[in-house]
This record gives sequence, structure tokens and C-alpha cells, in this order.
Amino acid sequence: MNFSTHLKTICIIGLATLIVAPAIQAKPRTSIKSSLEREENPNGGTKNTLIMPYAFSSESMGFTAGLGGGAKGYGQEQMLLGAAAFGSSENAAALFLGMWDYRPSFAKRFFFSAQGMAGHYPKNRAYTDQPQQDTIRMGTNDSSVDGFQEDSGYDNWSDFQFEFVLPLGSSRGDAMQHFTLRDGLLKSAPVGGENWNPMENGVTTLLLRQFNRYRSFEFSDGHRAATVHPFELAISYNNTDFPTNPSTGSNQYIGVTHDFGWLESPNEWTFIEFEASKYFSLGSSDSARQRIIALNVWTGDTPSWSEQNNADGSITIDESTPFYEGATLGGFYRMRAYPSDRFNDKSVIYTAAEYRHTLDWNPIGNISWLKFLKSDWLQLVAFAEGGRVAPEYSDLFTDWKVDGGVGIRALFSGAVVRFDIAHSEESTTGWFMFGQPF
Repeated sequence: MNFSTHLKTICIIGLATLIVAPAIQAKPRTSIKSSLEREENPNGGTKNTLIMPYAFSSESMGFTAGLGGGAKGYGQEQMLLGAAAFGSSENAAALFLGMWDYRPSFAKRFFFSAQGMAGHYPKNRAYTDQPQQDTIRMGTNDSSVDGFQEDSGYDNWSDFQFEFVLPLGSSRGDAMQHFTLRDGLLKSAPVGGENWNPMENGVTTLLLRQFNRYRSFEFSDGHRAATVHPFELAISYNNTDFPTNPSTGSNQYIGVTHDFGWLESPNEWTFIEFEASKYFSLGSSDSARQRIIALNVWTGDTPSWSEQNNADGSITIDESTPFYEGATLGGFYRMRAYPSDRFNDKSVIYTAAEYRHTLDWNPIGNISWLKFLKSDWLQLVAFAEGGRVAPEYSDLFTDWKVDGGVGIRALFSGAVVRFDIAHSEESTTGWFMFGQPF
């Protein structure tokens, strides 16, 4: 969910829904399979549960209320279950269900995750069109901030992941990692660190993913829809100390996504991406338990993309990703000052730097009626981002879009919840979300 300053939004958001918030525009999609125990909650073991109602009001959705919740460690210590639902005065409604990291009893290194959401929204937005010659296509790097189509419609998606943890590094003997926290900071042995060696440290994971998304727009001149049914094959190496809130180490991710044009998918396309992050610990200070510099770079290209000039002067783009997949920027992970999928094209590059200051002061943890949140720390963040999309990969290194912002983050029940505000030349936007952006 997002709001911008000109919308005059007042939000009171439920933390439980953040815990199960969809991550369809995700940072690296693999995760280290783990259980977590808080020293402050020894009788609770590795089980954590949170259920909470929430409400917010915005110009785009009206008054919205719902209920969300999540539970981890029940049935299997690493497995997470989540659900959320909401409805609004402007006929918006959605239901989300998710299950992450289920491990079959017959396969100790395989994990299965499934999540999906069905929703109807009063203002579905699309930064896309088929361009005419000598015009700027909606969503490209030089496109107008007002260049979009918007109307009510559905946004439904499902995501299925199969992950295999290789018997290398920290996972040689066990695919699972076990973390112990004190005051929200890692006290057990780190998974990775400064020594980059997949054979000795960190966790290497193979991913096979199949996902589906259906977006519709109920325009006055007719109903339009866009659908995808792609597969993704990827490998990741996570060599951070504690993946929920890394302070040292790095991680890398390489993925290839292909849509075969099956079922309702209108195009066959391929997208290749690479992402890397690096973390530096500055230690503690008089006001901070932990100070971290976090760096991130992500880039991708669509080799299947082709353009054709037609006799009527229009340009047809074939074998391309839809505007909301592939080389896109904008949203709660990348270029946070811009709306979701604000920029889209054949190729993309993105960079980010964050300073994360984990306070030595935790007022939420000292409030008796909020003890159920299991709050361990508050973190102040300053960040800057830059990047662009382009029709050719060689065009990516000039004329970047930039933004910057600040955030406040908290660790509740072993999970990071964040609220970031970012500013750019186009807008100022805020995001409530679950998890660090990278």
C-alpha cells in the first residue's frame, strides 16, 4: 500500500498484514530456511503468532478496514502461514493467503512455498501503451508523470516456489539454520560473513518458480486485461551473518524468467536479471546498538524484445514483458519515491545505499499493552536510490532517475516491519511494508 503527500492520506496500519504482505516485486526471492528463538521468550520456543485488525483512509481507496495475521513455527519450525483480508468504502476488496518454507518429510533439502491474492481496486494504474513514431511511450525513462491509464479492475496473482538448498558452506550438514537473538541482535553463530567462499560459508539455493498474474482495467471504451504465466530458474548465494537484518557479508542472485505464451499469456518472452548486496558493520555507539551501511545493485535485460515499425507510423513491440514484469522500477522495493511500475522498458539498472541506525532506545518494548508485538528494536534509516530503464542496455548509464528518503523500522516477533518515505522530482511517496528492501 502506498500514499503520496498530495493524497492527504491518514493511515493506521495493522502490523499483522505487513507480516503477510505480498512480495511480487521482490528482492531476491530465495530465503535462508531457519528457525528463530528470542532469549526474552524462552518458553515460546520458535513459535511466533500475531493477529491484528487494521484500518486506513486514502483518496484512491476510501476508508479501508481489514484483518491480518501470521504464525511461524507451527507444524514445522521454519514454516510460516499468513492470511489477510480487507474491504473499502470505494468497492476495493482483497484476500491474501500464503504458506512459506514447507519441507516434505521425504526431502530434507526441498522447500515449497505458495501464496496468492485476489483483489478488486477502484484505481488500477497502467504505465503502458503502443507508441506512435516520434512519440514517447508511457512508462519509459523520459515519459510524463501523467502518462498512465487508470480505472477500476482486478489484480489477481499466485506464486509457487520450489527451493533446493545445496549441501555446501553453512548448509553442508543441515539445510536449516538456527538463530538465537538477544534484544533483536544475533547471538548465535552467523551464517556467513566476510569470507566469500560458497564451499565454506553461507547458503546456496536453487529456485524453480512458477507464477501467474491477471490485471484488468474496466475502461469506458471497453474491458482490457493483461496476463502472464512465466517460469523462473535462479540460483542465489547468501553469505550474510543474519539474513533478516544483515550487518556483514553479501548476497548474490542470478535468475532467468521465461513465459512460453501459454494459456492467456499474449507473448513469449525472456528476462535475465542479476542482483547483489553488500553490508558493512560500523559497530555500536552511544545511541545505537548497531550501525550498518547496506549497498545494493540490480540489473536486467529482455533479450526476446523486438520492435517493428508499421506502415501507419506506429511501433509494435513483440515478445516483450508486460509493463508490470521484467525491467521495471517504482514501488516498495526499487525507486521508492515512484508508484509501482512507474518505469518499464527492455533493460534496467538500479542502485541503492542505506544507513541503518538501530537505536539503543526501544519505547514500544516498554509499553505493557504492546508486549504481544515482541518488539526488540527500532531502526532509523536514511537512503538514496538511482537507476533507469532503457530500450538498449548500453543506454542505461546516463540520465538516471534519483530519489532519497528516510525510514523507521522495527523488529516484531523476529520480523522487520518498515515505513519508508522517499522524495523525487515527481512525487513524495510513503510505503508500509514487511522486510528490509534488500
